[in-house]
Amino acid sequence: MFSRKFLMCFIFLCLGVWSLNSRAALPDTIDKIRGSIVAVGSIYPSKRVSGNKPKAIYSGTGFVVGNGRQVVTNYHVITARELDVVKNETFAIFSGRGKAAKARAARVVRTDPEHDLALLEFEGPALPAMKLASTKWLREGSEVAFTGFPIGMVLGMYPITHKGIIASVTPIVIPAQSSKQLTSAQIKRLRNPLQVYQLDAIAYPGNSGSPVYEVNSGRVVGVVNSVFVKGTKESVLERPSGISYAIPVRFVHQLLKSH
Repeated sequence: MFSRKFLMCFIFLCLGVWSLNSRAALPDTIDKIRGSIVAVGSIYPSKRVSGNKPKAIYSGTGFVVGNGRQVVTNYHVITARELDVVKNETFAIFSGRGKAAKARAARVVRTDPEHDLALLEFEGPALPAMKLASTKWLREGSEVAFTGFPIGMVLGMYPITHKGIIASVTPIVIPAQSSKQLTSAQIKRLRNPLQVYQLDAIAYPGNSGSPVYEVNSGRVVGVVNSVFVKGTKESVLERPSGISYAIPVRFVHQLLKSH
């Protein structure tokens, strides 16, 4: 019979090895999924744009799925502002790192406002697609990470990764952009809120659309869609709450099946 002291030492040793393996796995996982992370925004067809408007505008983050030319992001990312159709402004995704980043024209294929998701398809060569996890809920306390562009292109096209845990499975209501967009389904949601992941991790507005994935496998388990704001929206950058929310991947599965 093993002594109780020996057994406790063995358990702590196993936990220590598991923790080290978990930390070691994340850099490998980031290397594997980095090429699938894109910025989402818009571009103008001409390099020279009259007035003060820039030739490219960043709105959020997205990740490549499916056939390698499809990108999942938040619905609110593509509806944050109206495109300037007079100057032929179009949706776009931005891939690559630093000065090697390239913009590719994209179109909206499908939207799911109820779950704050949108599917885009871009032109040009395919990019590596991320794998989706099953529709099974992750247990609270599970380690996850997400990669995206938390403050847009201020620091250039360099994706940033944050790590945390699934803090809770909690109800949340996805707000409509305006009363005109409030559907009967959304009104029903007010009585029966959507269940989402609450993350114990710091996210910023630019992280909207970032994939939340398993640390070891890189499989997508959710999509960052909002952060808990204390005070004003401007205070998020200076004093982040450390509480973020993510739409479960089951709704990404539905979005792709509907396509």
